[in-house]
Amino acid sequence: MRAVVEGIVNDLAVVGIRARVRSMERAAYQTTHKEKTVKNLTRQGSGAFGNAATRIEAFMYSQGVQSFLRDADIDAWYKQQVTERDPQKRQALLYKIQQKAYDEALFMPIWENAFLCASGPRVAVSGLRSGLLVYSAPYEDVQLKSS
Repeated sequence: MRAVVEGIVNDLAVVGIRARVRSMERAAYQTTHKEKTVKNLTRQGSGAFGNAATRIEAFMYSQGVQSFLRDADIDAWYKQQVTERDPQKRQALLYKIQQKAYDEALFMPIWENAFLCASGPRVAVSGLRSGLLVYSAPYEDVQLKSS
Protein backbone atom coordinates (compact mmCIF):
# COMPACT_ATOMS: atom_id res chain seq x y z
CA MET A 1 0.00 0.00 0.00
CA ARG A 2 2.85 2.39 0.77
CA ALA A 3 4.06 2.15 -2.83
CA VAL A 4 0.64 3.26 -4.07
CA VAL A 5 0.57 6.23 -1.68
CA GLU A 6 4.13 7.22 -2.61
CA GLY A 7 3.15 7.09 -6.26
CA ILE A 8 0.21 9.40 -5.57
CA VAL A 9 2.48 11.85 -3.69
CA ASN A 10 4.95 11.80 -6.61
CA ASP A 11 2.14 12.52 -9.09
CA LEU A 12 0.94 15.43 -6.93
CA ALA A 13 4.48 16.85 -6.86
CA VAL A 14 4.53 16.93 -10.66
CA VAL A 15 1.62 19.39 -10.65
CA GLY A 16 3.04 21.48 -7.79
CA ILE A 17 1.23 20.02 -4.79
CA ARG A 18 3.67 19.20 -2.03
CA ALA A 19 2.78 16.32 0.25
CA ARG A 20 4.61 13.75 2.30
CA VAL A 21 3.78 10.24 3.41
CA ARG A 22 3.35 9.62 7.10
CA SER A 23 3.94 5.96 7.89
CA MET A 24 1.36 4.41 10.19
CA GLU A 25 0.50 0.91 11.22
CA ARG A 26 -2.87 -0.32 9.98
CA ALA A 27 -4.53 -0.14 13.41
CA ALA A 28 -3.31 3.43 14.00
CA TYR A 29 -4.47 4.49 10.55
CA GLN A 30 -7.92 2.98 11.08
CA THR A 31 -8.20 4.62 14.49
CA THR A 32 -7.29 8.09 13.17
CA HIS A 33 -9.70 7.58 10.30
CA LYS A 34 -12.52 6.49 12.60
CA GLU A 35 -11.89 9.36 15.03
CA LYS A 36 -11.56 11.76 12.08
CA THR A 37 -8.28 13.17 13.32
CA VAL A 38 -6.46 12.90 9.97
CA LYS A 39 -5.32 16.31 8.77
CA ASN A 40 -4.92 17.65 5.25
CA LEU A 41 -4.95 14.80 2.72
CA THR A 42 -6.11 11.27 3.28
CA ARG A 43 -6.65 8.40 0.90
CA GLN A 44 -9.99 6.68 1.10
CA GLY A 45 -12.27 4.72 -1.09
CA SER A 46 -15.14 2.35 -1.10
CA GLY A 47 -16.25 -0.62 -3.09
CA ALA A 48 -19.64 -0.65 -1.39
CA PHE A 49 -22.82 -0.69 -3.40
CA GLY A 50 -25.04 2.35 -3.37
CA ASN A 51 -26.47 5.29 -5.20
CA ALA A 52 -25.62 9.00 -5.01
CA ALA A 53 -27.51 9.49 -1.75
CA THR A 54 -25.70 6.68 0.06
CA ARG A 55 -22.30 7.85 -1.23
CA ILE A 56 -23.02 11.44 -0.20
CA GLU A 57 -24.09 10.26 3.25
CA ALA A 58 -20.91 8.25 3.77
CA PHE A 59 -18.35 10.64 2.24
CA MET A 60 -19.78 14.19 2.19
CA TYR A 61 -22.37 14.61 4.95
CA SER A 62 -20.51 15.76 8.08
CA GLN A 63 -21.95 12.89 10.15
CA GLY A 64 -20.98 10.28 7.56
CA VAL A 65 -18.72 7.44 8.65
CA GLN A 66 -16.07 8.28 6.01
CA SER A 67 -16.57 12.05 5.84
CA PHE A 68 -14.02 14.64 6.85
CA LEU A 69 -16.05 17.52 5.40
CA ARG A 70 -17.69 20.17 7.52
CA ASP A 71 -19.87 22.10 5.09
CA ALA A 72 -23.10 23.67 6.32
CA ASP A 73 -24.61 23.87 2.82
CA ILE A 74 -23.99 20.20 2.06
CA ASP A 75 -25.36 19.17 5.46
CA ALA A 76 -28.52 21.28 4.98
CA TRP A 77 -29.11 20.01 1.44
CA TYR A 78 -28.49 16.42 2.51
CA LYS A 79 -30.99 16.66 5.40
CA GLN A 80 -33.52 18.27 3.06
CA GLN A 81 -33.19 15.55 0.41
CA VAL A 82 -33.62 12.80 3.02
CA THR A 83 -37.15 14.00 3.79
CA GLU A 84 -38.04 15.10 0.26
CA ARG A 85 -40.76 12.93 -1.29
CA ASP A 86 -40.69 14.36 -4.81
CA PRO A 87 -38.07 12.41 -6.83
CA GLN A 88 -37.23 15.38 -9.09
CA LYS A 89 -36.62 17.72 -6.15
CA ARG A 90 -34.60 15.05 -4.38
CA GLN A 91 -32.50 14.53 -7.51
CA ALA A 92 -31.97 18.29 -7.87
CA LEU A 93 -30.67 18.49 -4.28
CA LEU A 94 -28.27 15.60 -4.86
CA TYR A 95 -27.01 17.27 -8.05
CA LYS A 96 -26.53 20.49 -6.11
CA ILE A 97 -24.38 18.69 -3.53
CA GLN A 98 -22.33 16.94 -6.23
CA GLN A 99 -21.84 20.20 -8.14
CA LYS A 100 -20.56 21.97 -5.03
CA ALA A 101 -18.09 19.15 -4.37
CA TYR A 102 -16.95 19.37 -8.00
CA ASP A 103 -16.72 23.19 -8.10
CA GLU A 104 -14.72 23.36 -4.87
CA ALA A 105 -12.58 20.30 -5.75
CA LEU A 106 -13.35 18.63 -2.43
CA PHE A 107 -12.31 15.23 -3.79
CA MET A 108 -9.50 14.19 -6.08
CA PRO A 109 -9.94 11.01 -8.09
CA ILE A 110 -6.70 9.07 -7.95
CA TRP A 111 -7.62 6.03 -9.97
CA GLU A 112 -10.65 4.26 -11.28
CA ASN A 113 -10.87 0.54 -10.99
CA ALA A 114 -11.86 -0.78 -14.36
CA PHE A 115 -12.15 -4.28 -15.65
CA LEU A 116 -10.95 -4.78 -19.18
CA CYS A 117 -13.55 -6.88 -20.95
CA ALA A 118 -13.97 -7.46 -24.62
CA SER A 119 -15.81 -9.59 -27.08
CA GLY A 120 -15.18 -9.86 -30.77
CA PRO A 121 -16.12 -11.71 -33.92
CA ARG A 122 -13.87 -14.70 -33.11
CA VAL A 123 -15.39 -15.24 -29.67
CA ALA A 124 -18.14 -17.85 -29.31
CA VAL A 125 -18.66 -17.49 -25.56
CA SER A 126 -16.92 -14.44 -24.09
CA GLY A 127 -17.64 -15.09 -20.45
CA LEU A 128 -19.15 -11.63 -20.05
CA ARG A 129 -22.14 -11.61 -17.73
CA SER A 130 -21.17 -15.04 -16.50
CA GLY A 131 -22.98 -15.74 -13.25
CA LEU A 132 -22.31 -13.19 -10.53
CA LEU A 133 -19.10 -11.85 -12.08
CA VAL A 134 -19.15 -8.15 -12.94
CA TYR A 135 -16.36 -8.64 -15.46
CA SER A 136 -15.26 -11.27 -17.93
CA ALA A 137 -15.09 -14.82 -16.66
CA PRO A 138 -11.71 -16.50 -16.27
CA TYR A 139 -9.68 -17.10 -19.41
CA GLU A 140 -10.51 -20.80 -19.29
CA ASP A 141 -14.20 -19.99 -19.81
CA VAL A 142 -13.66 -17.94 -22.97
CA GLN A 143 -14.45 -19.97 -26.08
CA LEU A 144 -13.48 -19.10 -29.65
CA LYS A 145 -15.51 -19.92 -32.74
CA SER A 146 -14.07 -22.66 -34.86
CA SER A 147 -12.24 -21.25 -37.91
